[in-house]
Parts: sequence; structure tokens; C-alpha cells
Amino acid sequence: MSDRYFLDTNIFIYSFDSQNPVKQKIAGELIQKGIDNRHGFISYQVVQEFLNVATKKFNKPLKKADSKLYLSAVLMPLWKIYPGKELYTSAITISGRFNYSFYDCLIIASALEGSAGILYSEDLQHGQTIDSLRIVNPFI
Repeated sequence: MSDRYFLDTNIFIYSFDSQNPVKQKIAGELIQKGIDNRHGFISYQVVQEFLNVATKKFNKPLKKADSKLYLSAVLMPLWKIYPGKELYTSAITISGRFNYSFYDCLIIASALEGSAGILYSEDLQHGQTIDSLRIVNPFI
């Protein structure tokens, strides 16, 4: 199994959640480890979803300057997967095999495209294996 892992958007959201310090700590450690050892990665979709939530839906939304800083310091070093025809085709194929939303299938397709062994997500079925990818909820 690959030592590379994909981080879903909820990991980044929890890294800011001071109301849930246990999840905040776990999320922060996964993100930092991914940056430090270069085994963690994300897709354009995670960047878009996180910045949307962080600047509009957080109890205290990130200011534009803080968003730019987080983008350059955290998201960009992890950002490895970009949109393309193959990614969308793969997501459609995955959606035909599993009962996930198209957006969840894009996350799965991105993890597979980047050769991840693990997809860290709270939103998918913990322990499920999709091809060479194992879904892990890091909070349980």
C-alpha cells in the first residue's frame, strides 16, 4: 500500500474548530504531517470547498489576507491534483460502482489519481476499500 494519503475538506475545517479540540488536534497533525513528509495531498476541489467555508461559514470567517496566507502556506504545498477529463471520467465510473454523490466521487477519483493508499475523510464509509484506496475516518 502507498504511504501517500489524501485529505478531504472536512480535515481542514476541523483544524479550525476550537469547539472540538480533539478533532482540531487530529486534523492539525494530519495536515502538518502531510506537509512535512510530503505524503499528504489534496485536489483543487478541497481548496475551493475549504476557502468557501472558511471565508463565509466559519463562526469567525477568515479575512482575505489570512485566506491568502493559508492558501500559500498550507493548501498550495499539499495541492497536487488538478481538474481534467480523466478525473471527471473516473468520478463518473466510481459513481456507477458506489452509492456516493458525484462530488464525493471526485474526491475518491482525486485520491486514486494521486496514488493515495488512504483517504482521510469523515464523510465516507470508514474502512471501505475502493481499488487500492482505503477510506479512514481519523476521528473514530
